[in-house]
Formats: sequence, structure tokens, C-alpha cells
Amino acid sequence: MIYDWLIVGGGIQGTTLATFLVKERKTSIDKLIIVDPHEEPLDNWKSCTEKISMPYLRSPSVHHIDKNPFSLQSFVNSYSTGNEAEFYGRYKRPSLQIFNKHCDHIIEDIGLKNSWIKSKVVKIKKRNRLWYVYLATNEMLVCRNVVLAIGVGNQLSFPDWAIQAKNNNQQNIYHIFDKQLSNLENLEMPISIIGGGITAVHIAIKLSKLFPGSISLIKRHPFRVFDFDSDPSWLGPKNQYSFRKLTDYHERREEIKNARNRGSIPKELQLKIRMLQAKNKIIVINDSVTHYKDNFLYLEKQPPILAKTVILATGFQTSLPEKEWLEPLIQEQKLKCAQCGYPIVSHCLQWGENLYVTGALAELEVGPIARNISGARQAAQLIVKSL
Repeated sequence: MIYDWLIVGGGIQGTTLATFLVKERKTSIDKLIIVDPHEEPLDNWKSCTEKISMPYLRSPSVHHIDKNPFSLQSFVNSYSTGNEAEFYGRYKRPSLQIFNKHCDHIIEDIGLKNSWIKSKVVKIKKRNRLWYVYLATNEMLVCRNVVLAIGVGNQLSFPDWAIQAKNNNQQNIYHIFDKQLSNLENLEMPISIIGGGITAVHIAIKLSKLFPGSISLIKRHPFRVFDFDSDPSWLGPKNQYSFRKLTDYHERREEIKNARNRGSIPKELQLKIRMLQAKNKIIVINDSVTHYKDNFLYLEKQPPILAKTVILATGFQTSLPEKEWLEPLIQEQKLKCAQCGYPIVSHCLQWGENLYVTGALAELEVGPIARNISGARQAAQLIVKSL
């Protein structure tokens, strides 16, 4: 069978695009395939957000996987029991629980699981204007259009001192999104969390409830407090128009770096941490780690900290993901890339003939919001409108 569309990646980005394609009648479920190594749509999203016990999303209620921007609010009005606070603050940020329920509703409504193949892509070839996608399960799929909705979630970032410590057989250092770190309730105390962003703070709040008084949060800078991880003006033409006028893609990359509020948190999380500090349930330290040895974290300015478990909330590497099969594809199809290695694409996010990107791979066109839910929606709109 020849499929109309094959989407590589079934997270927020891939699921949003699939929803738009089906609801805009650009394809049907039986002609659409999503290839992803997880069990079902949004599996990795759900496991990561559950792991850190994130109560509310950072994005407002109009950012979700469905086509209609007010779909989530309508869903709450129809299905909510009224017992929970489904939205938070003036931007009506949805609770993680209601956001996931809404996602499940949309996925069920369009029958997206019928398009799901649990596997990994190992090679993509093109012959006679058709794409041949080879999977780790020894399957081969043929399709007319391919969308790369892959992110950097598998590229965990480890500081140099942590890499050195692990090389020296320090086994009690984990990245928060490492699959080996599953049961947080069995961690050995005291515990140090490294990082000052939203993930670090969420996990610090969670662990302070499990191990009050045994948690330290170590970050290189004072808290950076912003409502969102980039200015809301990036959602519309105000910033995007001038961004797309930049012909130098190195300048675009610098603009993205400068626009992102990396390592930042919203105000309510800062207040929660301050409350936990006041109750002596957590210690917050502004300093840089130099090395880790014999259960002690050595800092630049302060005395060493005893830490029998170290959890890194240090984000992800920004290099091009899935290089083992993506780089041969780039070479064979002569796909344009910027100096940073990321795709140079058209305004409709087309990288090659019938080859599209979304998410991280689209950020040199979509801008700093590309990896977010809002970026997923915008990418889906751009692709669908071009068809």
C-alpha cells in the first residue's frame, strides 16, 4: 500500500499535524502512518510530565493539539466535573490532567491509534517521487509525503563534570529524563538537583514532599522569572515577519537563542520554592559545580555539598537529532542546511519535494516557539495551508 502521509514522531508535534491533516480532510486515517518508538501517541510527553509532577502547563488554553483554538475550553465545559481547578491564572493555563484528557479525546475521536506503528526509522530513500521508509522492525513503508516531527528528547545534556564523574564509576548521577531513573521514591538521601529552569523546580517541589529537608537545588544563576519561555510577540507577525526577513541563517539562530528565556520559571513556581525554603524543606544554592567525588558536590564558591543522589535537570543537546539516518538523507537528497546543521526550509516548512519538517527541525523558519505546542500548531497550519 502507498500511504499519503508518513509522520516520523508521535509526540506533540506529530500528533498535532496528524490531527490537522485529518480534520482539514487532507488525508484519512487509513492513508496516514505515524512511526514512533513508544506505545501510543504522546507516550513520552505523558511520562516526562508525570515524572516531574507538573500540575499546569506553561502555555495558555488555546495551545493544544486540536484544530479549533477553543477546543480545549469547550471540552472542559462539556466534560469537566467542576471539582478541579482546570485552568490557572490570567492566561488560563490548563492543568496537565485536563490537557491530557483533551488529547486522549481528540486522538480517540479521529482514530489516530489506527495509524500508529511502534518502531524506529533507520533509513529513508526516494525513488520515482515516492518515499521508502525502512524501520527497525524490518518493515518498509511507501508513501507520497514524509514529515519529520522528531525532537531532541533523546539527546540528554550532561555537564562536563557529570560526564567525568560517571566515567569514574559514580553511578548515582541521573538525568531526570533518563529511562533508568524510574522510581523516585527509592532514591538515596540527601539529593541534589542541578538546574534552575522549570523542570528542575518541578522536580525539586516533588522531591521536597517525599524527602523534606533532604533536597538541595543548585543553579548557576538567580531564578529567571518569566510567564513564558519566549515573549508572546513571537506568536504573531510582530516578531516573525522581521525574523523571516533575515537572510543570514546564523543571524536567525542567534535571534532564536536571544529570544528564548532558557532556564526560566513562572512566578508561582518561584513563590512555591520560597515557601519550601522558609519551611526548611529545601535548600537553594546559587553556584556552579566543579566536580563530584565520593558523594560530595564541589562548588566554585561554597563548601562541598553531601549528595548521595544527583539529579540533572540540564536540558537537551541542541545538535541535529537522529543523525544516523538523517545525515545520509541530507546528502543523498542534497537538502539545504544552515551552519548549525538544521534545515533551511520554505515558508510552508518544505525541505525537499514532499518532505516537510515540524518542531525543532522547523525552528529556523518558525522561530523560537517552534518546539512548543504553539509552534506545533503554527507548523501544522503552514503545512496544511500549502496543500
